[in-house]
Amino acid sequence: MNQEIQLSAVVAVEQCDQRLDQTIAELFGDYSRSRLKEWILAGYVRVDGEVVTKARVKVLGDELIEIDAVLELEERHKGEDIDLNIVFEDEHIIVINKRAGLVVHPGAGNADGTVLNGLLHHYPEIDSVPRAGIVHRLDKDTTGLMVIAKSILVQTKLVAMMQKRQITREYEAIAMGQMTAGGKIDAPIGRHPTKRTHMAVDVEGKEAITRFRIAEKFRAHTRLRLRLETGRTHQIRVHMAHVRHSLLGDPVYGGRPKPIKNSSAELIEAMRGFKRQALHAIKLQLEHPVTGEMMRWQAPVPDDMLEMAALLRQDIIDNPEQL
Repeated sequence: MNQEIQLSAVVAVEQCDQRLDQTIAELFGDYSRSRLKEWILAGYVRVDGEVVTKARVKVLGDELIEIDAVLELEERHKGEDIDLNIVFEDEHIIVINKRAGLVVHPGAGNADGTVLNGLLHHYPEIDSVPRAGIVHRLDKDTTGLMVIAKSILVQTKLVAMMQKRQITREYEAIAMGQMTAGGKIDAPIGRHPTKRTHMAVDVEGKEAITRFRIAEKFRAHTRLRLRLETGRTHQIRVHMAHVRHSLLGDPVYGGRPKPIKNSSAELIEAMRGFKRQALHAIKLQLEHPVTGEMMRWQAPVPDDMLEMAALLRQDIIDNPEQL
């Protein structure tokens, strides 16, 4: 079932000589610019009773803008009783701590058993929100914090905040190789030219910026804290591979782990058995989209990454002269 949207507002005098699409974006800020422009082109927008289908038309001020639109909802997915580790919830948003192995959204090869299916089971009313309120994604084997909207208006606000870099997302990771200093990776990312399910640094790709600092040094690995300024697919994984410090266990961008000289049999076995990228969304900070309150959440580092870090620390104790 589709949702009917009815809006109206009067153009302010100070908006005189603005384009129509810019004007309605200011008047109806709860909806994205791209969605409002689509509604203009579809003939859903009237100016003083006349349908206008050109976004570039200039307004004069004092016109009555009316929008009668239909919000087409996505293909229906079924709800499933999937355990979601909910760390915060109110009437507007949900924050979950996603476990490894859980896909966020149904797709090729993952028609069900996803975060979206779990949300539809626990919150049936969220079916009226595109993508069941999902604002951003984590890869299947990346763990950690995600924020989800309970309404279309809140989802639109959160997406706009993400685009304006007003949501802080911080990650914990273990990278291959010993890094000497933190820094910033500013390298655009696009679809890999031959492997269509992979991403790659590409001069013609979209802007991608990752900042990182060193949290701990090991003999042949580095524990990192990373912060995203943009949110491209596989961004941290691609950027770390680009600077030749792939994430431990990354099956796509990491390659096979190299054995460390004089390392224990336990560490060698643990590295061979670490089958996912060592990446965890540890911190999420944002201004609540409705109340305006600044909110922060932290998710404990998962056991597999804690155990790996402990083994790498023991490796330093066993080989102090080789640090």
